Amino acid sequence: MTPPTNAGLVLRFVFLALAWGCSFLFIKVALEGLSPGQVVLGRLLVGALTLGLVVCAGRIALPRGLRVWGHLLIVGLFLCVIPFTLFAAAETTISSGLASIYNATTPLLTALVAILALPGERLTPRAGAGLALGFLGVLVVVGLPASMNDDGEGLAEQLMCLGATACYGIGFVWIRRFISPLGLPAASVAFGQVGLGAVVVLVLTPFTALQPVSLSAPVVLSVLALGALSTGLAYIWNTQIVAGWGATSAASVTYLTPLVGVLAGVLVLGETFSWNQPVGGALVVLGVVLTKVSLPSLGRTRRRREQMRKGSGYGVQ
Repeated sequence: MTPPTNAGLVLRFVFLALAWGCSFLFIKVALEGLSPGQVVLGRLLVGALTLGLVVCAGRIALPRGLRVWGHLLIVGLFLCVIPFTLFAAAETTISSGLASIYNATTPLLTALVAILALPGERLTPRAGAGLALGFLGVLVVVGLPASMNDDGEGLAEQLMCLGATACYGIGFVWIRRFISPLGLPAASVAFGQVGLGAVVVLVLTPFTALQPVSLSAPVVLSVLALGALSTGLAYIWNTQIVAGWGATSAASVTYLTPLVGVLAGVLVLGETFSWNQPVGGALVVLGVVLTKVSLPSLGRTRRRREQMRKGSGYGVQ
C-alpha cells in the first residue's frame, strides 16, 4: 500500500482530532435513546466490523498464539470495555465537553503508570512538574472546594472519567510491554482488541444492555459514527500519522481533542461550562506537554519508534 502524502497525513490528522473530539458528543446523543451498556455494545460491534473489513480488504494477517490473544483480551478490557462503559455512564450526568476535558488526562496517567510499572522509566524533575501541574488542572476542573460544579455535574461522575483514563494508561503500557515488541500490524492489533471487547460486552448483554430502547436517526447515526470513526478508522489514521510524522507529532492530537469536544458540546448541544473547566483543561494540556517532553525513554530511541510504527501508536476515544 502506498504511504499517504504529507497533505494526506494533514487531512487524516484533522479527521482524527474531529473523530476523537466528537466521540463524547456522539455518546451524549446516543444516550438519548440507549442505556450506557447499549451504547458500548453498539460502539464495539460497529468498530469491530469496520476494523474487520479493513483487515480483510488489506489481507492483513491476524495475530497467532493463545498468549498473544490473551494479552489482546486484557488490552480490550482496559482500552475498550471498561473505559467506554465508564465514560458512557458518566455522561448520563455530566456534559460531553467536560468528559472530553477529562479525556485529556490520558497521557498524564499513561506516563504515571509507565513510571510505576516499567523499570526503564524514570521521573525527571520536569516530568514531575508536568504531572503535578496536570493533576492541579484536574482539581481545578473538579471545582474545588465544592464537590459539584455550578451546573450540577457531580464528583462521582467526574471520578468515573478519571477511572476511564487510568484504564487507558494501563492498556497503553500493557501494549507497549507485551504487544509492541512482537511487531504485529497495527490494524490486526486494533481488530483483536476491539473484537474481543465486543465479544465481552455481548456475553454481558443480559446483565448490561437489555433495557428498552428509543431509536431515532440522531441516536443511530451517533452509534455508527462512534463505532466506525472514533473506534474503527481512527485507529488506522493514527497509526499512519505515527508512521509518517513520528509518535511525538502524532500525539499532539491530544491537545486538540478537548477543544473539539467542548466546542461540539456548546455548538451542537448548547452545553455551558464554568470558568474552572477551560482553565483546568489548559493546565492539564500544559502538564501533558511538560511530561511528554521530559520523559526521554517514552519513545525517543530508534527501536521504540519502530515499535510505534508497527503497532503501538494508539490514541483514545
